[in-house]
Amino acid sequence: MILTFLGADHEVTGSCHYIEVGEKKAIIDCGMEQGKDIYVNQELPVMAGEIDYIFLTHAHIDHSGLIPLMVKRGFKGEVFATKATCQLCNIMLRDSAHIQEFEAQWKSRKAKRAGREAMEPIYTMEDAVRACDLMVPLEYNTDVKICNEIKVKYVDAGHLLGSASIEMTLTEENVSKKIIFSGDIGNIDKPIIKDPVSMEGADYVLIESTYGDRLHGERPDYVGELARILNETFARGGNVVIPSFAVGRTQEMLYFIRQIKKDNMVKNFPNFEVYVDSPLAVEATSIFNGNVLECFDEETMELIRNGINPLRFEGLKLSVTSNDSIAINENTKPKVILSASGMCEAGRIRHHLKHNLWRENNTILFVGFQTLGTLGRAILEGAKTVKLFGEEIAVNAHIENLKGISGHGDQKQLIKWLQAMKQRPEKVFVVHGEDTVCDIFAELLNKEYGYQTYAPYSGTQINLATGELVKEGIPIRISQKAKQRRATGLYENLVNAGHRLMAVIKRNEGGTNKDIAKFTSQIQSLCDKWDR
Repeated sequence: MILTFLGADHEVTGSCHYIEVGEKKAIIDCGMEQGKDIYVNQELPVMAGEIDYIFLTHAHIDHSGLIPLMVKRGFKGEVFATKATCQLCNIMLRDSAHIQEFEAQWKSRKAKRAGREAMEPIYTMEDAVRACDLMVPLEYNTDVKICNEIKVKYVDAGHLLGSASIEMTLTEENVSKKIIFSGDIGNIDKPIIKDPVSMEGADYVLIESTYGDRLHGERPDYVGELARILNETFARGGNVVIPSFAVGRTQEMLYFIRQIKKDNMVKNFPNFEVYVDSPLAVEATSIFNGNVLECFDEETMELIRNGINPLRFEGLKLSVTSNDSIAINENTKPKVILSASGMCEAGRIRHHLKHNLWRENNTILFVGFQTLGTLGRAILEGAKTVKLFGEEIAVNAHIENLKGISGHGDQKQLIKWLQAMKQRPEKVFVVHGEDTVCDIFAELLNKEYGYQTYAPYSGTQINLATGELVKEGIPIRISQKAKQRRATGLYENLVNAGHRLMAVIKRNEGGTNKDIAKFTSQIQSLCDKWDR
């Protein structure tokens, strides 16, 4: 009964935890790293084809984004998540695959002109589609026996539509242990979705620490502050450009803007237009509207009972095609542009920044956490110029930050979530936080609240049956040069092919002697050709 920490350890993104219990092997989250990558993440200690299950806390790419890569490497098991998460992943993983393919094509064209090897995407649309086909929806607050060794219950984490904390009971040789994976714990009193739900407790708890070293402060008047920014920017004749996560944050901003329009809070420009320039955000909004009963909070439900769609209003424009997107910046009227990605690392927002960052009358409004190393973080911290599509762009626009609107609970809320557990955990593992934040939060929980805590690095292994440390992860920093070498992807593709070959070999166990002999001969011939 071994737990191995693989990703989002002393880092905020790339969540991944691996469990072996009896003969079963499972992963909890399989996320892609975003922004600056500080430490080397240890590889999964087994082949992807040997994994039986993936348990997913929510659809954000830093928790789900490498599931298609697992499929590419031979994973054919089941992926368990809530219904809403399955639906969101169906669009988000496809969107991620599209980005991988597009960026690989773009980099390949540059490489070809420079006489270098072409780039290959991390995974393709086909891999993403196959990943979505493996998803199995689960209901909230329902005990589900996955196999003799694993039982799970998904509880609303209040972070994103369909987000969950996972209570997992593991049984091996008549020893049972309960472990909770917090996922991302949501902020309280957010629009649309419910607050995080308390849990009974467990022997072990993994808790995120994104805001483990700080408080959100007094809850701001989001609607009033947003109305101020709109009034001031429109008076200058400018646009308000909002880098916004397509799933979650975009829908919250639509909720606020609907209220601003209803209350006529932008009196001199009451008919201003709002462009949602993200096909993903458009599809996600439709999924929000389809999960009303399971996920919406009481305030939002009251609007719906009164016949009001909380995400619709006069002047809302949905941009889907590339031509729609281009036309937005050709329109000279002051307007709001909501576009992904929320950290400005990819997607259409980069085009809107190129057209709007250098104009003094515009406002760039940040409404979410900006990870260290991202373009959004650089702009927010005062960069004077940024590079977009190979061109230096001056940052002359007004930069605003709608503080406190984070989808993550702050330090106080994380502690409250942990303390609400009736069963006090034997140990609390602090993950999913910036390097020093993990240590700060772990020390706080230990000294102020008496919890036995540990902030593991990637590679750490724990024997859950005994609570003993099997292996301590060693922090290995990534040099920029090494990161660039990894980014070429060619050797990575060869490794992926090797993973897939091993998975195919294992699935042919028990085949006929004739087929196995033929397969062996083919592999030996291939090795003879390349073993030089």
